Amino acid sequence: MSKFETKLAEMGVTLPDAPAPAANYVPYVQVGDILYVSGQISRDESGLLTGKLGDDLDVAAGAHAARSCAIALLAQVKAACGGDLDRLVRVVKLGGFVNSTPDFTEQPQVINGASDFIGEALGDAGKHARAAVSAASLPLGVAVEIEGVFQIK
Repeated sequence: MSKFETKLAEMGVTLPDAPAPAANYVPYVQVGDILYVSGQISRDESGLLTGKLGDDLDVAAGAHAARSCAIALLAQVKAACGGDLDRLVRVVKLGGFVNSTPDFTEQPQVINGASDFIGEALGDAGKHARAAVSAASLPLGVAVEIEGVFQIK
């Protein structure tokens, strides 16, 4: 088991199979040592995590949804690395989209659910740049979608 997956296991997380794309795109593209991973939507073992922040979801629920996106991102990275997550050098950037009401302003706290998880799981390799923005709606009504840029070897 890879060092990153060992840490994930200590955290009680097993990476799922990488989710298949839901439309006409690929889940990731590698250019040199940079891996661009398509947006991953919020879902867990019970299904899609839907709702709107500032309406029917609070920040804690949004952070949970963001964490689920981060898990899916790492599953895509593992798939891109032929099953060897230790090929991950670092997380370069996360771009987070939060399904929220016009007056909701806590997008950074929601996306912290992903950033905190990535930092705990990956240590220094998880330190990343980030964007956290609001969206009027997201695909399938999900609460959060996050895309990522990663450096791999």
